[in-house]
Amino acid sequence: MIGCLCLHGFTGSPWELEPIATRLKQNHNWLVYTPVLPGHGQGEDLKKTTYQAWIYKADMAAKHMISQCEKVYVIGFSMGGMLACYIAARYQIEKLVLISAAAQYIGVGQLMKDMAVIIENGVKGNMKEHPWYPIFQEKIHTPLHAVGEFRKAVKEVTPFVKNIKIPVFMGQGVKDGLVPRRSADFLNSQIEAPVKQLYLYEQSKHFLYHGENKEQVIQDTEHFLLSTNLSSELVWKSND
Repeated sequence: MIGCLCLHGFTGSPWELEPIATRLKQNHNWLVYTPVLPGHGQGEDLKKTTYQAWIYKADMAAKHMISQCEKVYVIGFSMGGMLACYIAARYQIEKLVLISAAAQYIGVGQLMKDMAVIIENGVKGNMKEHPWYPIFQEKIHTPLHAVGEFRKAVKEVTPFVKNIKIPVFMGQGVKDGLVPRRSADFLNSQIEAPVKQLYLYEQSKHFLYHGENKEQVIQDTEHFLLSTNLSSELVWKSND
């Protein structure tokens, strides 16, 4: 059996990876597991959660998948991408997919553009109708303690990046205001895997599997995981 471990992002949920998880389950009958990280479940409190708990959860999930499957792939989104790097460096994983992986974060320029649009909508009286409004609300209410733990988690797992030796696919939204392109460029420069693919999606922001290029991202991820003949490449993708 083939298994795929999907790791969601900071303050996020399995929804962030749901489109690709559903595609892999339905089209290929893989065992797909997207654990909810500590502090992120309903009724849980991020104020009481530590970065060690997130790493431990990802570690235990990987061990479980490896015990159940002949081959295991890992897909990580945002902070989950950094946890995925840690897993790929430590365990026998076949391939690694990093989507908006948060090695570096907060692209101020694009974030300010997004905020300006939200504020403009607010002046017009329809702020809550903007698609970024729920995300904005979520981020500004994130406990400072949790933000500190997020930073610790990234700092803790980043050194493992250099130990990744398996094929890696990296997807990055060009308009991402939370995790800027330089994060993907950093990972591409630090990972020493024989095959590295970096795809830049022109119309997309942070949530690639739900964004403007979502069908492209899902197809590119699926192709990478299924292909037996891979080579390194840098690709610019656009809906135009």
